[in-house]
Amino acid sequence: MEHMTIQDILAATGGTLLCGDSSMPIKRISTDSRTVGPDTLFVPIIGERVNAHKFIDSALKDGGAALTQEHDHAEGPHPFIRVADTLKAMQQIASYYRNKMSLPIIGITGSVGKTTTREMIAHVLKGKYRVFETIGNQNSQVGVPLTLDRLTSKDEIGVLEMGMSEPGQITILGEIIHPNAAVVTNVGVSHIEQMGSRDNICREKLDIQNGLPKDGVLYLNGDNDMIRKHIDYVTHPYEFFGFAKDCTYRAVDVTEDNGQTHFTFVCGDRKEPIILNVLGDHNVSNALAAIAIGLAYDVPMTVIRQQLSTFSGQRQNIVKQNGYTIIDDAYNASPDSMKAGLKILSDYQDTGRKIAVLSDMLELGPDSPGYHKEVGEYLGSTKVTDLYITGTLSKEYVKASLKKNPSLRVQWFATNKELISFLKENLKEHDVVLVKGSNGMKLYEITKALEE
Repeated sequence: MEHMTIQDILAATGGTLLCGDSSMPIKRISTDSRTVGPDTLFVPIIGERVNAHKFIDSALKDGGAALTQEHDHAEGPHPFIRVADTLKAMQQIASYYRNKMSLPIIGITGSVGKTTTREMIAHVLKGKYRVFETIGNQNSQVGVPLTLDRLTSKDEIGVLEMGMSEPGQITILGEIIHPNAAVVTNVGVSHIEQMGSRDNICREKLDIQNGLPKDGVLYLNGDNDMIRKHIDYVTHPYEFFGFAKDCTYRAVDVTEDNGQTHFTFVCGDRKEPIILNVLGDHNVSNALAAIAIGLAYDVPMTVIRQQLSTFSGQRQNIVKQNGYTIIDDAYNASPDSMKAGLKILSDYQDTGRKIAVLSDMLELGPDSPGYHKEVGEYLGSTKVTDLYITGTLSKEYVKASLKKNPSLRVQWFATNKELISFLKENLKEHDVVLVKGSNGMKLYEITKALEE
């Protein structure tokens, strides 16, 4: 943080200074008591398991200041600021600080693909600007304020990811970020257990518009059924990107060759050949969003094409190992992303087996078995030859896929360790292996072991 003091914290939160110097500079905020230094504001969050107020004294041993919602009196050299709610106060501070900066920010949300889309948009914009972006997965009610803490006056444009798990959270993040433009990648079933229905998820995602200025444009996935269904909910200018003929930013003639995706970008009378170093129609869709934002912020098309051709991203890495290929997509899973990964595996050009190593998709609510069955039915219609699974819900993949493809070779493993041993002994040259499941299933252990 730049040019912030305790007085600014008081202005942002409406809090009360219980003790300490109001002119003390604040250079960063932290929710981790172990990282608090002389110019740090410690924000003790009350969580489900831990109330971090008990760490205030240890946090301030080297100096700093603290918010509190549990103290009415305090003494000493370290500033204590009484607020009604420490989490809300941290969000207010982040919003106050963002409003001191004049750079445009693009907000990204969606059930699937928001991290890759954010990375791709940022990579395109880096062809012209110094870009401030979300690091890792800091896209939550806590993560976004901590992200904005790193914003500087040298940054020229921002690309921030906005996640949610409960109703109202996208609106809160919009009030913090105040995006100038927004992208909704798609609407699936992630967090449907908390949200109740895809319709509710869609409206929540579209609430990203609540943080936009009146002329702020929404860039929407024109191939998503729920976005189309709820388009009348949109109150701001919007543009579609996708494969549908009425999309403003469109892709045609998509092909894959030697680990690359080729397509023609179409916008009105304009046609441009695009090469991506990542595979899958979903990444073409992500690229269309990136092109739309790049053009909106005056990045030359030649630069956009160059940046897209060098993009790799952190998700769905393709690793060549011992003569076989690993499609490492172990970070997360939903029905849509599962199908996208399986399509990449099915279409991958190599002469060996096409092996899907899958595990459970979590947090899908009471209809979870049905969503696993849906993925299994899709898998059975692909060119996948082998299915190796862990977990309990994954057994639904097997039932549904074997009905479609009785020749599919299937094996269940009680632990990741057993599966790793089997793969190390049985993978052959030219095999292609997709590894995918929810993060809680820890399939990253498998990709790590194979890469080692």
